[in-house]
Amino acid sequence: MAVYLTKDSKVLVQGMTGGEGMKHTRRMIAAGTDVVGGVNPRKAGRTVDFDDRSVPVFGSVADGIRSTGADATVVFVPPAFAKSAVTEAADAGIGLAVVITEGIPVHDSVAFTTYARARGTRLIGPNCPGLISPGQSNAGIIPADIAKPGRVGLVSKSGTLTYQLMYELRDVGFSTCVGIGGDPVVGTSHIDCLAAFEDDPDTDLVVLIGEIGGDAEERAAAYVRDHVTKPVVGYIAGFSAPEGRTMGHAGAIVSGSSGTAQAKKEALEAAGVRVGSTPTGTAQLVLDLLGNRT
Repeated sequence: MAVYLTKDSKVLVQGMTGGEGMKHTRRMIAAGTDVVGGVNPRKAGRTVDFDDRSVPVFGSVADGIRSTGADATVVFVPPAFAKSAVTEAADAGIGLAVVITEGIPVHDSVAFTTYARARGTRLIGPNCPGLISPGQSNAGIIPADIAKPGRVGLVSKSGTLTYQLMYELRDVGFSTCVGIGGDPVVGTSHIDCLAAFEDDPDTDLVVLIGEIGGDAEERAAAYVRDHVTKPVVGYIAGFSAPEGRTMGHAGAIVSGSSGTAQAKKEALEAAGVRVGSTPTGTAQLVLDLLGNRT
């Protein structure tokens, strides 16, 4: 079992015929993802060859769903077209939309995340690395060769830290790793993933990676305290970040005492989450807890 993405997921790629879309579609297919089609209205009816597979291009998400039974889409379109791409996918009834595109205007993100949610589409991102269920499927840009299947769930704001924790725990393995993105507005939160991992019988422990800015981690801490029975290990990036300066992600900005790494660490620890001081130390906490459970 996995969270949101399984071996049975049938994936469309919006923007597949562009440079990034082509590169990462090839990587997704190599990882075992069932990529059933691309979407580009100007190239509908063509096929694109990826090593040993020819993938058809459809004129719309709706056409792709009708022809293939697709239930997920990965969005690689430029920022100006992201809103219409997500809206189209939601209107077509797609179950999962993974928006890799960065630099999307916040007002567009507000609009399409709200729209997707109202139509029952699970949206991951924007500005995220996607998600992977190792050995089953990979939707996005996460390297598939840095982790094996296992029983740890991972939810992270940071793509780079997603990769690092996957590598640190490569011998343990993961059920699903979800990069939710670091923008101020995202479609899936830490809390959404915590709830999904809590309900997943094949996830024994959850790693939560946050960063400075906003209050998502504090809200996640409250949710862990009230609803999560599985052990949770956390890491917060940004202890040395200067106040008032945006650091990398658009959402990673501290104002006064709000959104600081220390405040987030204290909230998580008060909820029973063990918080590491470094990514490697965080991985060691996971190993210690798994050792205690065997």
